[in-house]
Amino acid sequence: MLTVHQFPCLSDNYGFLAHDEATGETTAIDTPDAEKYLSEAQAQGWTITQIWNTHWHPDHAGGNQRIKDVTGCHIVGPKGESEKIPGIDRAVGGGDVVKLGNLEATVIDVPGHTLGHVAYHMPSQSTAFVGDALFALGCGRVFEGDPAMMWDSLSRLKALPGDTTIYCAHEYTQANARFAITIDPDNTALQAYVNEVEEKRAKGEWTVPTILRRERDANPFLRADDTGLQIAMGHAGDPVATFAEIRGRKDRF
Repeated sequence: MLTVHQFPCLSDNYGFLAHDEATGETTAIDTPDAEKYLSEAQAQGWTITQIWNTHWHPDHAGGNQRIKDVTGCHIVGPKGESEKIPGIDRAVGGGDVVKLGNLEATVIDVPGHTLGHVAYHMPSQSTAFVGDALFALGCGRVFEGDPAMMWDSLSRLKALPGDTTIYCAHEYTQANARFAITIDPDNTALQAYVNEVEEKRAKGEWTVPTILRRERDANPFLRADDTGLQIAMGHAGDPVATFAEIRGRKDRF
């Protein structure tokens, strides 16, 4: 059985420690803040034995070496960015399997935000750690890839089972919600989601993790293949151009 311990760190990141109850193994999902991760693991009575990096950005891999120096952990990261991942021991890509004790995760290539970005999907636990590829009601900025690459990556995530719990790396949901409703104002699923997000944030509650099924219904970045949204964005029949239009509007929002 998998236990995920979530905690805020830096200005708007979430840290995740994934723990296999059967073997006691614990992996850090990215390392925004080494000291925070070490103290949170200690508070849980866990020892970090692995790090799974999603991409090279410092707010995701910056704590690697410090945690490795303290714990001797094994670091897994994307092969497309292996030279940028501090302390990496194993470079992985799409279709590879990584293990946390008795639990398995399949690596999914999700380039776009960065060229080597990966996600880790644990099918037996209905869980995916997606870094900055997909957010609640949003997606990552397309820094290194292009819209076609990013849409292809999001389509891979969208194809996972609808009950998959999505652990994304930032608390961006309120800003994403306020943008999303300008793109898809008549979407009743989105309307309900926006209201829920506003209520949660007013009370200081987290909006992460999310459930993939909700994102499919409400997240405009996952709906670029929707005919009505394509027409509204001026790109009927073209999901890539529709995605690019939505992403461009969000960048200027």
